[in-house]
Amino acid sequence: MFVSKPSIVFVVDDDASFRRSSERLLRIAGYQVESFSSAQEFLGQPQPESPACLVTDLRMPGMNGLELQQELANAGWQIPIIFVTGHGDVPTSVRAMKAGAVEFLMKPFGEQDILAAVAEALGRDRARLGRQANLAGLQQRYRSLTPRECEVLGYVVAGRLNKQIAAILSVGEKTIKFHRAHVMQKMQAGSLPALVQMAVALGLISTG
Repeated sequence: MFVSKPSIVFVVDDDASFRRSSERLLRIAGYQVESFSSAQEFLGQPQPESPACLVTDLRMPGMNGLELQQELANAGWQIPIIFVTGHGDVPTSVRAMKAGAVEFLMKPFGEQDILAAVAEALGRDRARLGRQANLAGLQQRYRSLTPRECEVLGYVVAGRLNKQIAAILSVGEKTIKFHRAHVMQKMQAGSLPALVQMAVALGLISTG
C-alpha cells in the first residue's frame, strides 16, 4: 500500500520578497517549502520521493521558467509546475499548459489562487506516486511467478479455457487448474477481470 509522505513545495524566483512571502504563506498552510533564487540552483536538487510541486517565475535571469520546464522533462522529472509571472501573454501561457503546467498565475494574485493551485498540483503528484507504487508492487508479484505460471497467465488473460491451455502446453487440465490457482493467488487477483486489468497495467496485453 502506498503511504504518502509529507508534501514539499519548491519555489524558484529571483525576487527575494516573493520567495519570502510565498514561503510564509505555504508554511502557514502546512507545507514544507524550499526556495531557490534561480533555475540553475534548483536543478542541483535531487528529485524528491515525496509528493511535490514547483512554483516558478516565468521570467528569470539565465534560464527562464519554460526552459526550466523543458530541462526537468529532459531529466525525467514529472513534477507538476505552477508558473507565476507579471509579464505573461497568451501564447506563452498556452505553451506552458501544453507542456503540462498545472496553472499559470499573473502577479499579483490572491493567496487563495496560489493555495488552490498548489493543492491541485500536489494532488496530481500524490496520485502519480500512488500509481507508481501500485505498479511496482504489481511488477514484484509478477516476478514471483514461475515461467510456466507466466505462460498460463498469458493464455488465461487471452481468454483461453483450461482445456485449451492444457492442449497447447501438452499437460493435463488439472495441472492447468493448479497453475491457474497459483497465478491468481500470487497476483492477488480476486477475479479474472482483475487479472486482465493487471496484465494490461504490466503491458502484457494491449487494450487497442
